[in-house]
Amino acid sequence: MLLRRTTKTNMSKQEQYESLLPQVVALVQDEGDLVANMANVAAVLHEAFGFWWTGFYLVKLAQSHQHEVTNTKSPTRSHQLVLGPFQGPIACTRIPYGKGVCGTAWQRGETVIVPDVHQFPGHIACSSLSQSEIVVPVFRGNEVIAVLDIDSKELATFDETDRYYLEKIAACLA
Repeated sequence: MLLRRTTKTNMSKQEQYESLLPQVVALVQDEGDLVANMANVAAVLHEAFGFWWTGFYLVKLAQSHQHEVTNTKSPTRSHQLVLGPFQGPIACTRIPYGKGVCGTAWQRGETVIVPDVHQFPGHIACSSLSQSEIVVPVFRGNEVIAVLDIDSKELATFDETDRYYLEKIAACLA
């Protein structure tokens, strides 16, 4: 399947997302592997918008707790976010529950938009070039199974338009 490139400068952000959304749906609808779908979604978003970093972190047992049997619906210290498919420079590998923007979005179960990451208490700086960020939880049922994390080198890149469409894209992965 070939995706149409949506980075035309005469398109609004909303028009870009509206053009991209049906393509993402078509891309993931017949593939049952979550990681494969995350890889393609990260690539599509990164290519279409030229974000600094675009990727996923998956909820997993921490290495020191992998022998334990726990309920992932009630995350504990034994769970953390682990780096998944992404596009961009190297990234943090593990993020604790409730820490940084990603861990906060996971803990709250809601999208977090940060216009200036340097003003976010407890921000985890994987790259000093990152200036703004949006993190969208990926749900399976009522459970957060991953987060979509997107960083920009510009301040205040993300807004309610991004939230709306990225939440729709994340829902395609459930």
